[in-house]
Amino acid sequence: MGIGGIGGLDREAHVAEGTGAAAAPRTLAEALRARGDEGLAALLRARPDLLNPVPNDLTQLATRAGTRGSVVRALERLDRFALQTAEALAVAPDPAPYPVLLALLTGDEGDATIEAALPGAVALLREQALVWGEDDRLRLVRTARELLSPSPQHPSPTGLGPTVAEATSGMSPGRVQEIIAAAGLAATHDPVSAVTALTGLFTDRARMGALLDEAPPEALAVLDRLVWGPPYGEVTANPAPPVRWLRDRGLLLPVSARTMVLPREVALHLRGGRAHRAPEPVAPEVAVLREHRPQVVDGAAAGQAYTALATVEELLKSWDKGGPQVLRAGGLSVRDLRRTAAALDVTEQVAAFWLELCHGAGLLASDGEADERYAPTPAYDDWLDLPPAERWARLVVPWLASTRTPGLAGGQDAKGRALSVLGPDLDRAAAPEVRHRVLGLLATLPPGAAADPETLFARLRWERPLRGAAGPAAESTDSALPDDLRSRLARWSLAEAELLGLTGRGALSAPARALLNLPLAEAASPADEGGGVEESVAAERAATLLAPLLPEAVDHVLLQADLTAVAPGPLRRPLADALAVLADVESKGGATVYRFTPGSVRRALDSGLAASDVHAFLAAHSRTPVPQPLAYLVDDVARRHGHLRVGAASAYVRCDDDTVLGEILADRRSAALGLRRLAPTVLAAQTDPASLLDGLRAMGYAPAAESAEGDVLVTRADAYRTPARTAPVPVPDGPPAPDATLLGAAVKAIRAGDRAATAVRREPSAPTPAGSLPRTSSAETLATVQAAAMTGSAVWIGYVNADGAASQRVIAPVRVEGGFVTGYDHTADEMRTYPLHRITGVAELADDQV
Repeated sequence: MGIGGIGGLDREAHVAEGTGAAAAPRTLAEALRARGDEGLAALLRARPDLLNPVPNDLTQLATRAGTRGSVVRALERLDRFALQTAEALAVAPDPAPYPVLLALLTGDEGDATIEAALPGAVALLREQALVWGEDDRLRLVRTARELLSPSPQHPSPTGLGPTVAEATSGMSPGRVQEIIAAAGLAATHDPVSAVTALTGLFTDRARMGALLDEAPPEALAVLDRLVWGPPYGEVTANPAPPVRWLRDRGLLLPVSARTMVLPREVALHLRGGRAHRAPEPVAPEVAVLREHRPQVVDGAAAGQAYTALATVEELLKSWDKGGPQVLRAGGLSVRDLRRTAAALDVTEQVAAFWLELCHGAGLLASDGEADERYAPTPAYDDWLDLPPAERWARLVVPWLASTRTPGLAGGQDAKGRALSVLGPDLDRAAAPEVRHRVLGLLATLPPGAAADPETLFARLRWERPLRGAAGPAAESTDSALPDDLRSRLARWSLAEAELLGLTGRGALSAPARALLNLPLAEAASPADEGGGVEESVAAERAATLLAPLLPEAVDHVLLQADLTAVAPGPLRRPLADALAVLADVESKGGATVYRFTPGSVRRALDSGLAASDVHAFLAAHSRTPVPQPLAYLVDDVARRHGHLRVGAASAYVRCDDDTVLGEILADRRSAALGLRRLAPTVLAAQTDPASLLDGLRAMGYAPAAESAEGDVLVTRADAYRTPARTAPVPVPDGPPAPDATLLGAAVKAIRAGDRAATAVRREPSAPTPAGSLPRTSSAETLATVQAAAMTGSAVWIGYVNADGAASQRVIAPVRVEGGFVTGYDHTADEMRTYPLHRITGVAELADDQV
């Protein structure tokens, strides 16, 4: 079906080649040729896939606009009413006058709202080259008609079936005559006139009403079940009398021995002429769920933004020494995801979001080693050095553009394989567009207003009804999209925006408005309004608005007698790093609580600090006196720290106090270490030094590692980092939107190529076949271009470049010498020089066509 549609359009487009534009276009190519440059630019802007590569002329543009993939992509981007308009054209006669289209959408009773909205929908379809022709002959592009027309394999959303002519195409002439006789029509001499008479009956409201008045009530009930679709129904070999009554009069026509169909004309009569049960000419409004003061919204959003920064920092700090291993197929295992969720005290779904966010921002990656693991990247250290508001901007900007969808993690792909976090199959090209649109719809509400999610999702479904739904879109390049994925993406976008602090209490915050280049709240000055600024500038403005709302970093803690320290706010970076080594985080929130333990103090001593350094640090950064229990804890751990020494034999333990070694040997918990005494102060182990250190620490000792020279090894709190990594690139949803410069150049090139392709030229002695290059001898070519240079006229040439690519051009020769012709190339709109030996032939134009 698709091949026939493309070929047919190609044939139509070539009919117009070499002819002037008529009063009414006969082909899509002629309709495009009659457009102005703005109209062509609008088409290329709406359908950027037509630009890759830039078409040579308007005939090629028309052909490309009718290809199946391009038409499907264009249909996917129509709103519901524009799509319903195209669906109505698909069931209308071809071509269809505007009044017929209007009647299919409004029905017999009319609808002022639809009448007002229909011109805009038709104009949109025309602009996107899905419909062409004047209002008295509207034509749907053939490929779009094939996609939207009713068929048993692809039912139409209208619920209509085939026409009488289509349904009776394989029926015997005798059976057709029986039907028209039962319907009360006069016999005809041929099946064609019989079908025409039956169609006329079904489209005549008065005669059709009289026929249905004779129908049994049970027969009308059968029609009621089929009228809005599906129009097909199964029957037995001996159907019931009501079905036989309908079948005999052609109100039901056989498709097969067991299947009957309701003809389109009958259904339209029963529907009152309406093609759709519920036309939707107006987009549904996004309702307000609740309202808050904008200051409350911004404060709540800032709190979420601060929590987001703390969560990302906590996550990546926990992987400072190297994170979980990468699965062979890529991604994170379910067990490691659960551990991460437990460590962050969030659900697995939320943990997946934070992991994907860090990965998308370039802060997390795999290290690329043989035993591949995840770890923070060097960019994470640079990120930590930024002010909090800028760190937030570095997270949300990649999130807006990312095609990663962590909400799919845990599900299965089309082949039944599990989808893992950070794995290769979580990209969905529609995600960025949905995120931007969700936030854009929130921005249409008054400042501080939160949207009703269901009305927001209904609006999104109206704007892109085919995206992620069954129908023509299922044949698109993004066929992996399941039903209603767009609504799921919208739900995830709302939740993720709240986690990131783009929204507060469901309403859009001022920093989010700045990030999206939207006007700010009422108090914003005109200079603060976004108006198309660059992304980096928008991110900087958003960070500037967020900065005053975030809590200020503090440089002190409050030490308490229960071996805890309370940070009354976010700590400054050096203090936070040092305290993270010296104590463990016990609870988080508005104030973070750290707890000092023997293990945490030992960790600080292992990093090279002495007991005096710890005491000085605590005294310098505490607003309260250092509690005596904490001072005793530091001194006690320091006194025992390094009393035992562990080195590499496989591993050994030495201690000046042999009684301590005796206690270790006598302890049952040391059995797994495989210890034996080599000397009064030395024990040998059958395990490695790291395991031996961990085992002794688990038994309550505070051993220190030593080097081969017997010196204590200082273990700094240095972090493991991957090699330099770039952030993942989003998977594009088709070609990018062209900018104004590209559009202008493309329109100029297409126009120039079309002038060359359609230029009227004098007939040579041997006619040139349509679409082929002119062929002349070398002498004739030289003589013709020399004559054109002397008279200043333009000629049509065929040219083959060094790569063997052939093209046809219109040039005005200026100089012919040395085997080259130099002239103004109207196709390229510039002066060019061509070697004469690469010119296949030349023909004079009938008159000045340029």
